[in-house]
Amino acid sequence: MYKPLPESVTIKKSGIHDLGLFAEQDIKKGTNLGMTHFKIGETIFRTPLGGFINHSNTPNCLKAELRMTDEDLHGHQYHYKKWNLMTDHDIKKGKELTLRYTFYNV
Repeated sequence: MYKPLPESVTIKKSGIHDLGLFAEQDIKKGTNLGMTHFKIGETIFRTPLGGFINHSNTPNCLKAELRMTDEDLHGHQYHYKKWNLMTDHDIKKGKELTLRYTFYNV
C-alpha cells in the first residue's frame, strides 16, 4: 500500500508557515525519510514529503541528492535527479522538521 509519508512524520499546523512536517516519534540523526523532490529535464516536482516541509535558517534536515540515468525503449537516455530528506540532528517527538530551501525563494 502506498503511503505518501513515512510513519515517523505527520502534517500539522506550523508556527513557521501554514502546515508543516512534525515528528510522530523520536527520529535519529542520519535517518533517510524518503524522496522530497525529483527533477526531469529542467522541471522540479515535489512529493508530499517535499510539499509540506518548511524553510528554516537553522534546519534540522538536509536534502541528499542522487543523480540517475535511465534509458527508455527507444534508446534515448534521460537524466534525472532526486533528493531525499535526511535528518541532520536527532529530532524529538512533536518537533517540526525543517529544511534550508534551495529550490524556492522564501
